[in-house]
Amino acid sequence: MAAMLLTGHGDVDRLAYRTDVPVPAPARGEVLVKVTATAKNNTDRKAREGLYPTRDKGEVTSFAMGGSPTLTFPRIQGADVAGRVVAVGEGVPASRLGERGLLDFNLYPDGRRDLNLMPDYYGHGADGGFAEYLAVPADQFHHVPNPELADAELAAMGMCSYQTAYHMMTSARVAAGERVLVTGASGGVGTALIQLCRIVGAIPYAVSQLDKADALLALGAEAVIDRGDLPSFVDRVLEATEGAPIDAVMDLVGGEMTGRFIDTMIVDMARRASYPRLSIAGASGGNVSELMWTRIYLYQVQIFGVSHGTREEAEQLMAWIRDGRLKPVLHAAFKLSELHAAERYFVNRGSGYLGKIVIVPDAEWAEHGARFALEEPA
Repeated sequence: MAAMLLTGHGDVDRLAYRTDVPVPAPARGEVLVKVTATAKNNTDRKAREGLYPTRDKGEVTSFAMGGSPTLTFPRIQGADVAGRVVAVGEGVPASRLGERGLLDFNLYPDGRRDLNLMPDYYGHGADGGFAEYLAVPADQFHHVPNPELADAELAAMGMCSYQTAYHMMTSARVAAGERVLVTGASGGVGTALIQLCRIVGAIPYAVSQLDKADALLALGAEAVIDRGDLPSFVDRVLEATEGAPIDAVMDLVGGEMTGRFIDTMIVDMARRASYPRLSIAGASGGNVSELMWTRIYLYQVQIFGVSHGTREEAEQLMAWIRDGRLKPVLHAAFKLSELHAAERYFVNRGSGYLGKIVIVPDAEWAEHGARFALEEPA
């Protein structure tokens, strides 16, 4: 089969396109999926470049929650996989053949449904979807028949973004009527957060570039706030909320903005009905933030670090996708053989970028990718 192999840490030149990779065989309890589309995520780039957390910014490392790195080379990346079941392993009913579905991307370390303390995923600890075929546990490939959703659109609603977003909210106990500040709102997790807030009855305020405001408002944002001038950021948020404090922050940015985000929650504490809460699941603005811990404990700010989520959350999200309550935000599709161009485009995304990029195997391009290609060459 054709596949893109990550051969080591580094730039896109470490991604090698091959057409002689063996097709995996489904083991007991697994299905073989013919991949039709796989969404790109920021974690693909971070894993490739070795950007997972270290104190020394120059150090290259892999994500290693279990004590030793599970990312070994060569590795096929790609977590958010849509496709069709073309073979089943022992113990899986033949009735599943032909099902179109979406992968729950987690490598669950045990049988628990409500906890995931050592998160790893397809495309990192095991081969993922930047290939023509993928073998995965049958109970993690969820049937999504919705004919109005194209396969590329289904991949754009993959669990790497949507489950992360939902787990940010469940960790912080976001409730109906609460004001939620969503940072990095134009990306995959951000657009998922806006939709999920509306599903649970919360009110999302999006932090993004103003040229994306119309699209974010249409998606469900109550208002769009430009990061702009840092000293006036809190005032602009409070103007949008008519002076009311933010109840919870869903942070994908980190860096120097973290303190500002907390400031939006600790103004006029007498008006609050619950503790200030910050969930963080990214650090696009920097891996180091300077915080005054006296402000954290005196204002009783609760901070939640979030990575991935639980089986229960994945199943709830799949139900909302099947019911049409979650909508895809698909920016563009690229051929698998053009993954280098897709990676560069992803890093250098401009003002028109909103939502997800998906990667489609070349053999599936005409049916599943061509109509979502960029109008201008990448």
